[in-house]
Order: sequence, then C-alpha cells, then structure tokens
Amino acid sequence: MNTLELATAQLRIGGVIAYPTETVYGLGCDPDNQDSVMRLLALKRRPVEKGLILIAASQQQLYRYIDAEKFAEYPHVSASWPGPNTWLMPCKPDTPTWLRGQYNTLAVRVIDHIIASQLCDLFGKPIVSTSANIADQTPALDIATIKKQFPEGLDYILEGPTGESGRVSIIRDAVTQKQIR
Repeated sequence: MNTLELATAQLRIGGVIAYPTETVYGLGCDPDNQDSVMRLLALKRRPVEKGLILIAASQQQLYRYIDAEKFAEYPHVSASWPGPNTWLMPCKPDTPTWLRGQYNTLAVRVIDHIIASQLCDLFGKPIVSTSANIADQTPALDIATIKKQFPEGLDYILEGPTGESGRVSIIRDAVTQKQIR
C-alpha cells in the first residue's frame, strides 16, 4: 500500500489523520462518522458548536451536504475553486450538527492541493479539514510540529509539502460574500 492508500484506510475505519493542504497541515476524518469527528474535536480541544470545514476533490462531492442548486445561486463560490477559499454555504437540513455546529451553514472548499485532492478522490467523498493545531495555537506547517502538538491520538500522518502561504484558508459567507476569517 502507498501512503495515500494507508491514509484512506485509516479514514475508512474511523481514524483521525493529519495531511498537507494548500495552506497548512490539516486534521481530518470521515465527516459521516460521529465518533471520529468527536475524537478529532477532543484532540484539537475545539467545541462542536463552532462547526468544521469539509474539503472535497470536486464540487459534486459536496452535494450530500449542500444542494446542487445552491451552487447555481452563488456562482462566485464555484468560480473561486479549486483553491484556498472556504465558503459558508446553506446546508441540507439533515447535515449533522457535529459538522455544522450551531449553524444552518457548512464551511466547504474544493481543495487545490494534489495530495489532499487525491485523498478525497480515493476516499470517494469529502473529509473533515481543520488546521493541525490545538485550538488557539499556531497551525502546523511540518511533521515535527504535528508530533509535538499531538504526541498521541493521530492514527496516521500523510506527509507532503504544504502550500507557500503558511496561513489558514479564507472563510467567506456565500450569501453576503463577507469575509469571516
């Protein structure tokens, strides 16, 4: 098995992994596995009410959570992808609260990083993506930082280069286009 296959195997059995993105290293898991998401949130020390980001290899992978018609309503969202642009989109009513938190929106992004995109493709759906750091600490840009912040609890670290920016993705509201972060 290659490294992408090992990372995907961990996702399939409920694992929490770290992986590179076009911005920083991310922590991820299967968004449909509540136990995995709760484990990730506990590792990160992040409250569930804040919600999470899903990254995908394509916009179509997000249709389980966001109605396809919403993307037609907000063409600026699709026009910004692939790339480090995360959008808060109105989500389907059955989107789990462990993903959307206290909101009726879900943060989504079509990733522009070859490794993360291949990971989503191989997994066959989006994955949770939150910066690899304990809440309120600096996001990890390398494996050493990940291992220092998370000496245990991660099931796999998928190595690879991150993007050049070293900053987390921009988050905007799809309806108002206002920048949130």
